[in-house]
Amino acid sequence: MLRLRPYKACDAQTIVSWIGDETAFRKWSADRFGAYPISADDLNRHYDAMAASDSFYEFTAFDETGVTGHMIMRFTDADKRIVRFGFVIVDSSKRGKGYGKGMLELAIRYAFDILKAERITLGVFENNAPAYRCYKAVGFRDLELPEPELFRIGNEEWNCLELELTREETEK
Repeated sequence: MLRLRPYKACDAQTIVSWIGDETAFRKWSADRFGAYPISADDLNRHYDAMAASDSFYEFTAFDETGVTGHMIMRFTDADKRIVRFGFVIVDSSKRGKGYGKGMLELAIRYAFDILKAERITLGVFENNAPAYRCYKAVGFRDLELPEPELFRIGNEEWNCLELELTREETEK
């Protein structure tokens, strides 16, 4: 049975081992970590820097086989009504088996039931079709932005799609 728990520093080595190459790293982090490759210490330092915030939550998904996924949630507004999901990743050997969908379903319930969010947002690069399909499968819908958010990754420009899910949509 898949469950979520707070992230622990000892999870970092497992999580960074799932990032197979620089393209996967950029799709996962959107350049929030800078240089590739990322180490367990880099991940822990980043999270330690956020520890003082009461708006930032790191989670690890696990089942009877061990750690299977990871993600963060953070409030993006002062009223703490909008939660943003990020750094969503699943064990590379378990992708395509429902782990991402299961982790997201647990996270959605947590965001709405525990954090009392009214809306959840996330961004996904246009060239990350598996992640996009997973987000759509759990109910996220495309959000039209007045201006697309473009990231320069190496010599390429990647379009970031914005998605959202509201509490009202999940209660229908």
